[in-house]
Amino acid sequence: MSWLYLLLAGLFEIGWAVGLKHTNGFTRLVPTLATVGAMAISLGLLGLALKSLPLGTTYAIWTGIGTVGTVLFGILVLGEPATAARLACVTLIVLGIAGLKLLG
Repeated sequence: MSWLYLLLAGLFEIGWAVGLKHTNGFTRLVPTLATVGAMAISLGLLGLALKSLPLGTTYAIWTGIGTVGTVLFGILVLGEPATAARLACVTLIVLGIAGLKLLG
């Protein structure tokens, strides 16, 4: 169950990172409330995952899911550049996450 909590925490991290862009510096009420809500849910789920998973592995995977998901969202939805170098870096992050999961 802890791995599911961690996956969901990572997905909510993507949500709040994307939401942060839409808050316009926290001047728009609804996006700000949604972003703060996603932050709270993400941290709550992370806390649940940490009850039985190792700290270093859990934190690295949580931030990795958020990083990769946010970069992919930027590329696929916001039209950010999908250069070979950016994609190679994202691939390295994914390989690191997989390694931590398999070894941790």
